[in-house]
Formats: sequence, structure tokens, C-alpha cells
Amino acid sequence: MSFVKEFKDFAMKGNIVDLAVAVIIGAAFGAIITSLVEDIITPLILSPALKMAHAENIEQLSWNGVLYGKFLSAIIKFLMVAIALFAVIKAINSAKKNTVAAPAPPTATEALLAEIRDSLKK
Repeated sequence: MSFVKEFKDFAMKGNIVDLAVAVIIGAAFGAIITSLVEDIITPLILSPALKMAHAENIEQLSWNGVLYGKFLSAIIKFLMVAIALFAVIKAINSAKKNTVAAPAPPTATEALLAEIRDSLKK
């Protein structure tokens, strides 16, 4: 088998294509969540809270040359992204629950078997 044919068989397997699509969708979704945090949540919630605490320039906090403010800023940003992502996924899951179709009624054979089962129980 030639190298090109082997590579084509490998690349066209369903799992590889599904994984590629998931990575691309995940990157786009990550951009949406990052924008939500940086453009909406941070200006509305985080910036006023930091101004009230007199810590607008949190990234510039340092102690003996150690920039622990950048680390704190990264932790805060991670927490904000995680909370926003959790809220979005929770909303999507609750929307999915509302659209679940009712189970199909039993077929004639299943109904007949249920009747036989019930009569045998009696």
C-alpha cells in the first residue's frame, strides 16, 4: 500500500474528521467566550469592582521584582471565563431538555407482548 493511500485512509476515518471539526468549533466557541468575558463581563462587573478596591492596575502589582499581579490577573480571567462557559453550557443543556421528543408509542408487537405479560402475571 502506498504512503499516500494509507494517509488518505487515515485522514478520512470518521473519528479524525469529527475531531477536526470539534477543534475548529471549539476554537470559535473559545473566541466567543473570551469576547464575552473581555468585552462585556470585565467592563460591567470586574472593572468597577477593582476601582472600588483601588486596584485598577492589578497586573502591575509586584514584590521584590516578582510580578504576582499578572498571576492574580490570569487567575481572575480564568475564573471569569470558566463561570461564563459554565453559564453558557448550562443554558444550552436546559434548552436541549425542553426540545426532547416524546418517546414513540409501542409497536403492535410490543403491545401484544405487554398484554401477554400482564395476563401471565394475573
